[in-house]
Amino acid sequence: MAMALRISFSILSIALLVTCTSAYNPYRNWANFSYSGWNGPRKWGSLSPNFSECSKGKAQSPVDITMDNIIKNKRLKPLDRDYTPKNATLVNNQFNIGVHFDGKAGGITIDGKRYSLLQIHWHSPAEHRLEGKQLDAELHLVHKADDGSLAVVAVLHQLGDSDPMISKIEDKLTELSRESTSIEEAQIPLGTFDVKWMKRKTRKYYRYVGSLTTPPCKEKVIWTILGKARSISKKQLDLLKAPLGQEFKHNARPLQPLNGRKIDMYHSQESVRS
Repeated sequence: MAMALRISFSILSIALLVTCTSAYNPYRNWANFSYSGWNGPRKWGSLSPNFSECSKGKAQSPVDITMDNIIKNKRLKPLDRDYTPKNATLVNNQFNIGVHFDGKAGGITIDGKRYSLLQIHWHSPAEHRLEGKQLDAELHLVHKADDGSLAVVAVLHQLGDSDPMISKIEDKLTELSRESTSIEEAQIPLGTFDVKWMKRKTRKYYRYVGSLTTPPCKEKVIWTILGKARSISKKQLDLLKAPLGQEFKHNARPLQPLNGRKIDMYHSQESVRS
């Protein structure tokens, strides 16, 4: 009976995530996947009909950002960001650790279209690379427009000093790790959560059209990768990995071919912090 109730609760939780805008999750999946073995990245496209773009798509992510495929686009504008503090929940998504906002937490504007911030999550090591170099972690800020289109802002991290934003939730990450040993899809309330550091001006960023980096690998996602890496401590990296199963502690999808795509670069000459 207890097992049946748990399964029923899990199904109900998934249904609520699908139907509630406040808990919208474009990364939801309907079949098991992993980062190695029989259900690793090379097999994602065959795990479910919903995952076909993972193997057949021609505009997949992540990619290697190199000078050979970069175009300096003078028509690009500074990132227009106006994030606002919002009630949030720390979630073990099984394949990564994320923060889900209770409603829209502000957002960004790209080419006149508004995208609202709905969640953030981390990958380690980083998924996108710069001139072939893979950094230690990557933060994704996932946005959704009213028409359903997606835009992701990526922030690369390298080992060094502690990240101030993660520092504020280190105790919650420890709690999540404890809960994840016994509760599937563990969730820890965070109260009001603010990504105000993302409001700072960005001197350089890269933009291209790609896909989600986990199944269903949906395409036509607008990617914006900030040009300056932030730091993250070894302790914080371990905290982000601790709640995850062994098959997800290394949760970076392999590089995908550009297939003729070019990457636009915005580079301001102003002396501003990224």
